[in-house]
Amino acid sequence: MGKLQKILVIGAGELGYQVLRSLFHHPSQEKSVAVLLRPTSISSTNPSKQKEIEGLRNLGIHLIPGDIIEDSEPTLTSIFEDYDTVISCTGFVSGKGIQLKVARSILTAAVPRFIPWQFGVDYDTIGRGSPQDLFDEQLDVRDLLRSQTKTRWVIISTGMFTSFLFEPAFGVVDLRNMTVSALGAWENRVTVTTPTDIGKFTAEIVLGDETEALFTDRVIFVGGDTVSYEQLALLVEKVTQKPVRRNDLAVADIQAALVQDPDNGLLKYQAVFGQGRGVAWNLSETWNHQQRIPAITAEEWALENLV
Repeated sequence: MGKLQKILVIGAGELGYQVLRSLFHHPSQEKSVAVLLRPTSISSTNPSKQKEIEGLRNLGIHLIPGDIIEDSEPTLTSIFEDYDTVISCTGFVSGKGIQLKVARSILTAAVPRFIPWQFGVDYDTIGRGSPQDLFDEQLDVRDLLRSQTKTRWVIISTGMFTSFLFEPAFGVVDLRNMTVSALGAWENRVTVTTPTDIGKFTAEIVLGDETEALFTDRVIFVGGDTVSYEQLALLVEKVTQKPVRRNDLAVADIQAALVQDPDNGLLKYQAVFGQGRGVAWNLSETWNHQQRIPAITAEEWALENLV
């Protein structure tokens, strides 16, 4: 047995909870797992929140009060200093500037290993000035991490959460009207991964045999599936046993709608995915495929959740 690994996960939302579960159940090393939660979440009287907190406690996960939005950088630094690895599962809901604030606090704390909130698209390929303005901060975080050598880091590029591709609000799959819309072009592809699989991959990267080799300031691509919008339409027809109407969403039309409604986050995402750059990669090239770690495909997810 190696030395006890002290791991902190920031946030216990849809992804954070799966990362925590997978870390806890990972067999290979002695570890102490903690989660940073807002004090109001820990002391909440909301029954579903209490059940969540109880579930974390039952897993033996330590609850650490802290707030990445409200707390100062020195306060966050003093929390992070206690850990060997910090994994940020905050999402974009925390608002502008928070990802950078967390990254600066991590570096000041000289945390040995860090996985930032970059579970998503290939921001380097998309580049600055994309329709989704939140993405520029992701590149700022990468620049900051790349400018130093004390904290080793790994970015895990997962593509979109599988469920989001089928989410009516995203505007691609509309089962009510049996419509599938292509963002940009029918041959445009998108890579998707479920939070459960992302949790599994993250735990293996942090606690597996290859950890030291993987934490070499790099981007690791993973994926559950990569599908074109045409393949998605065929998949929906196969799973529902009904024909779907195909609808084209041209990037120019999405951008025109964005001019009228500049704060519409979903239109920003549609425009990025419609451009079709940095949002998909071949599964054969993914880390999990090369490690022979199975993952849930879009069709498997649809059979489980749409039928």
